[in-house]
Amino acid sequence: MSVKVRPLDVAELFKEERSQAFLLADAAESGDPQYLAHALGTIARARGMTQVAKDAGVSREALYKSLSADGDPRLSTLLGVMKALNLTMSIHPAKT
Repeated sequence: MSVKVRPLDVAELFKEERSQAFLLADAAESGDPQYLAHALGTIARARGMTQVAKDAGVSREALYKSLSADGDPRLSTLLGVMKALNLTMSIHPAKT
């Protein structure tokens, strides 16, 4: 008997705003731009990529590409997506 599996979309695990905030905070704290872009992409998929793209003023295809693990979004794209997701970013001195 074979076991049937389906691919897991991580966005399914981040439907709640609180978990999305924790994911984004972790990505920002890591200092890894690819992780940050991927985290925003995960949150955008969880909320609905089509509407997020529309609210951010970019095409859905461009948003998928720029927020993928291999993407490198412009700062204006990141800020537009954050605004569309009703998220803000805070800057604090690094812990030493």
